Amino acid sequence: MPPVATENVAPDAAKSDTSAPYLSTLPANDFSWQITLAEKVVAITGANRGIGLGIAEVCLANLATNVYSLDLMEPGEEFATLQKRYPNFQFIQTDVTSEESVEKAINHVVEATGRIDGLVANAGMTKHQPALKFERPELEQLFNLNVFGAYFCAQIAARKFIELGIKGSIVMTSSMTSYRPNRAAPSAPYGATKAAVRNMCHTLAMEWSKHGIRVNSISPGFVRTAMTYYVETAPDWDLKMQYYGGMPRLADPRELGGAYVYLLSDSSSYTSGIDIPIAGIVGAW
Repeated sequence: MPPVATENVAPDAAKSDTSAPYLSTLPANDFSWQITLAEKVVAITGANRGIGLGIAEVCLANLATNVYSLDLMEPGEEFATLQKRYPNFQFIQTDVTSEESVEKAINHVVEATGRIDGLVANAGMTKHQPALKFERPELEQLFNLNVFGAYFCAQIAARKFIELGIKGSIVMTSSMTSYRPNRAAPSAPYGATKAAVRNMCHTLAMEWSKHGIRVNSISPGFVRTAMTYYVETAPDWDLKMQYYGGMPRLADPRELGGAYVYLLSDSSSYTSGIDIPIAGIVGAW
């Protein structure tokens, strides 16, 4: 009697599974095991400011050959300041909700550098208000950018990795609100979008592992950006910090960067399908 695992399997399907090449993420024998992005080209969506800009700075500090910000808005003063220090930090105007725009941007990166090694799907937005006040257009805007934008950026990057034979890494920015509510500034739809991002990373990691592509996510807690600066101005901020039990401050965006660098580097060759919470014990709230 044949093994159970091979029963009722169509011959064509079985042939397809065995014929597909498996691309291992294990580095070469002479790999130094230094955590570095040397010789890596990385694209980061939404890196003109905020968390994305912080990630870009840490990637550049860890010797990334090129870092591209794929952003819809024009670069500002913060971007220009970082670019003065790192001329290999560049901007490509991109609408991550448009598959055509994303594909054009990724192709531009490859045409300019000959490769792409990592994609950080970071662009996103939030809206904090009571759930009873959300209308469909607001939900559609959140999901279109945070979920569909991240998904298609990952899909387009993965296709390019496969085309070029590159063992690429995809990192998505989720949120601690994907685990639990943000009691300081509730937003049920935002938390739902970030839970979707975190969840789909697991399945994408499983599907694309045979191509040598790793997919992971990072879940930040409170980070000081243009979207969260107001948190520290709340009249009860000092009282909250007194009973917080964790780090009594917002994070600098660069404090997230080390985790992104690790996941983008070859040193994380056996790390896929995970989420790394970086929240200063924000779960205590």
